[in-house]
Amino acid sequence: MFDQVKQINELRKKAKDIENQLASEILEVTHKGVVIKVSANQDILSLNSNGADDQTILKAVNEALKESKKVMSKRMRGQMGDLGINLPGM
Repeated sequence: MFDQVKQINELRKKAKDIENQLASEILEVTHKGVVIKVSANQDILSLNSNGADDQTILKAVNEALKESKKVMSKRMRGQMGDLGINLPGM
């Protein structure tokens, strides 16, 4: 029982560490002149539209989020693998 509680606490700590790492990893994505900075935990930090139309901005945002998902997935896989947890969908 105590081993399980210890494992749960370790997982919580690891999850918080991963969250902090993702928040500090910043990606810059440029799409047709639109520049977006997004953290790896998918917070949009800045958007410079450079006069682009709404559709171009939308595509740029989606591209930035897609890239941040890739980074997040890679980091999660690596960190959880270190704990012996297999996440096949990530």
